[in-house]
Amino acid sequence: MSIIKHEIPILEFDTEKTAVLNPTHEKLHLKLPEKCVFAFLGDYIETYAKKTNACQVSHFVSNTKRFPIYITEYQGEEIVLCQAPVGAAPSAQILDWLIGYGVRKIISAGTCGALEAIPESTFLVPSKALRDEGTSYHYAPPSRYMETNEKATRAIEKTISEHGMKYREVITWSTDGFYRETKEKVAYRKSEGCAVVEMECAALSACAAFRGADFGMILYTADSLADVDRYDERNWGGDAYEYALTLCLDSVVKLL
Repeated sequence: MSIIKHEIPILEFDTEKTAVLNPTHEKLHLKLPEKCVFAFLGDYIETYAKKTNACQVSHFVSNTKRFPIYITEYQGEEIVLCQAPVGAAPSAQILDWLIGYGVRKIISAGTCGALEAIPESTFLVPSKALRDEGTSYHYAPPSRYMETNEKATRAIEKTISEHGMKYREVITWSTDGFYRETKEKVAYRKSEGCAVVEMECAALSACAAFRGADFGMILYTADSLADVDRYDERNWGGDAYEYALTLCLDSVVKLL
């Protein structure tokens, strides 16, 4: 039996890789390049794709939106570009689909909330993610943390250094409960060493590892929860989109 049974259903991990409905169930005639930027950058992926005449080769269909899949050329390599939807479950669903059609080396970027006094639009590299979401438990056995991919992390850190920037490795808190970040929970996560909070890192790391792909993430600070009595949404990190995509592209070409 491949299922590890448990009283709590979310902890019942199944090691079986073939499901009733697999990511490639549509059997598309689609072979994607290995390298991919799958990022949470608002509409900037679309803007960049149009600006660089990237070729749309497919799209992922959900009940709410069709997500275009582009291929662009960057530093002589073909790179897949796809906007990532917010949330562990929808983003992991698309990542699993991309991996099914050939993607193997993925770099992502997205905003995070600062739990410490970190300035807005500061770039950070998560070393591990606290698994306070549900999706990662379908891709990895129960544990408190999901480690990020070391090879991808090194590529990101090398890129950031080459851009003349300092970087900091952090522990991130991945949560499904955007409106359930209570004062007590924030204090608890900070006591565990979490410097930032977001929604997807644990799930995407688990999904990629389960499928044998390399995944790395760049986080940049948006709102601040450092002072829970004076929440500050700031500008939601929107000023960093363009530079974040450049860091993703420069990192993914280094991922061998």
